[in-house]
Amino acid sequence: MKAAVYYENGGPDVFRYEDVPDPQVHPKGIVIRVEAVSIEGGDTLNRFRGALVTKPHIVGYQAAGEVMEVGEEVTNLKVGDKVVTTGAHGSHAELRAVAARTAWKIPDGMNILEASAIPVPFGTAHDCLFEFGRMQKGEIVLVQAGASGVGVAAIQLAARAGASMVLATASSDERLDKLKAYGLTHGINYARDDVAAEVARLTDKHMADVIVDSVGGPTLQTSILSLAYRGRVSMVGAAGREPMKVDVGSMMGGNRSLSGVFLGAEIATDRVHDNIQQLIQDVADGQLKVLIDRTFPLKDAAAAHRYIESRQAVGRVLLIP
Repeated sequence: MKAAVYYENGGPDVFRYEDVPDPQVHPKGIVIRVEAVSIEGGDTLNRFRGALVTKPHIVGYQAAGEVMEVGEEVTNLKVGDKVVTTGAHGSHAELRAVAARTAWKIPDGMNILEASAIPVPFGTAHDCLFEFGRMQKGEIVLVQAGASGVGVAAIQLAARAGASMVLATASSDERLDKLKAYGLTHGINYARDDVAAEVARLTDKHMADVIVDSVGGPTLQTSILSLAYRGRVSMVGAAGREPMKVDVGSMMGGNRSLSGVFLGAEIATDRVHDNIQQLIQDVADGQLKVLIDRTFPLKDAAAAHRYIESRQAVGRVLLIP
């Protein structure tokens, strides 16, 4: 099969488009023919500094396609099923082997490009808001990096759950304008404005009850400074790639809390698996929307990663084998 591989960490230019051996099916797994790869934030981070557990390494958490092989212990999937899958690596390829437990059936007639972009961003956003953020109807939500896949999902989920105000940050007014159709109340241009000061202004000094932060680094301190009394931050990534040096002392006086969130730790549990299947159905039913910014051929993985890192994208960028 063809795959976008690399032999060392670094910028997007480390990618090579090469022939590699086809993956082998595990007794508890499946092999799919990939039709769409959703490039996740962790994919660019892993390419930059993650462990090369295979060599050459095929990066990538998430991809959708058609089941080609089924392991002998798998009973819930069959050859020909359309599924969206997650795994620790291997999405940037024509074929992919994954555990059947981290594959979800795509409803008949659903757009497979949209389905490819659901499990990680929507599952992560849901956990950040509700499982760990304990969001309640009427609360104010701030989404850092609102134009990211997790950001777009979190904006919609918070609005659907009855947030009184959904705030989000992005690097330009143009990107923020595109988010208004998804439930954004007010956007904050972090390249121009002080985020915590804008949150105070927009909320009449109430601040944010729940914050979804997928950026980390110095942005995490901004999130802490933007918290309301008893506010909660769900920290879910390090997209900014900078050290997380924060002062948590200010959290005590306001009985505030900070939770680390990693969907992968629980993705094989019934709770998360069933929740993601429901989120896929919600998109299929039109209750939620997947925002796809651009698609690139698999052979142009370097260009796709470069585009994501330019911070121009709003929503997900896909690779098509």
